[in-house]
Order: sequence, then structure tokens, then C-alpha cells
Amino acid sequence: MSQITKATEADIPELASLINLAYRGETSLKGWTTEAHMIDGQRIGLTDLEEQMAAPDATILKHTEDNGAITGCVYLKTQGEKMYLGTLSVSPLLQAGGIGRKLLEAAEEFVRDAGIHTIVMTVITLRTELIAWYERRGYRKTGEIVPLDIPENFGILKQPLDMYKLEKEV
Repeated sequence: MSQITKATEADIPELASLINLAYRGETSLKGWTTEAHMIDGQRIGLTDLEEQMAAPDATILKHTEDNGAITGCVYLKTQGEKMYLGTLSVSPLLQAGGIGRKLLEAAEEFVRDAGIHTIVMTVITLRTELIAWYERRGYRKTGEIVPLDIPENFGILKQPLDMYKLEKEV
């Protein structure tokens, strides 16, 4: 039976591979969360993931199968009175099978258990199908639009991109 637990440092190589496969490159094109047509390069490096995981106010939840393979993950970071949710990733070959929904539900439970009542995230404005997916789960645009400005180690923009800020009370 699959399970969702907190990721550990030992998971970093597998998590980095999963995140990059889900968002960038040829394999990402097999799923519906690809950014490959908008951003070149890797999504995250080992060092970047180590730094995220080492932050005392951050957590990565992972979805694992019976065989121990990590098939999904989500990043959570406390930002004052809110919790930021990002990098929701599912193996491209397993997308649209409910893993993302399970991870999102587990993240919302984690946030509630932490005594926080608002989740905030940003989504590229061109990702209308992804925005619709989040809206069906109760997330709403705040009206704030921010430019996507990423360091080179997180990829190279093929075009200028903006992001909607979305929120949900949990």
C-alpha cells in the first residue's frame, strides 16, 4: 500500500530526479505538469533540494509505493501566518491517477496540524489546466500577479512568464 511521509536527506537524489522528470525534459511531456515548453534546464539540483530540506520551517512530503519508490512529493514552507505550497510533483507516467490529489490532501492536513489556516502558492499564468485543477480543490486567485524570476540553476526562461498567487483557507 502506498503511503505519504516526511522526506529525509536520504531521499534527496530520488526526489531531485522525480521533480526534474515531472517538470522538464522529454519525460515530462508524458505528463500534464510539464514546463518544458516554457523553461529549459533542470527544475532543481541536489544542493538546492538539500538547502530547502535543511530549512527549519520547511517540510517535504513524499508519496511512496509498496516497493519504496518515491512517486510524488510536495514542498511546504511556513511564511509568517501562512504556509507556502510548491513543487507538487508526480511521476509523469503516473499522473492523473490520484497521487497529486492525495499529496495535496496530506499537505492540507499537515498545514492544519501546524496550526496554520491559509495555504498560498504561485502558478504560472499560462498553466490554465493546472490552475483549474487547484480551483476545483478550493484554491482561489488572490488577484496578485508576480513575474517569474528564477535563478539560472532552476532553469532558463524561454519567454517572460508571470505567476498567479492562489490561496486556500484550510
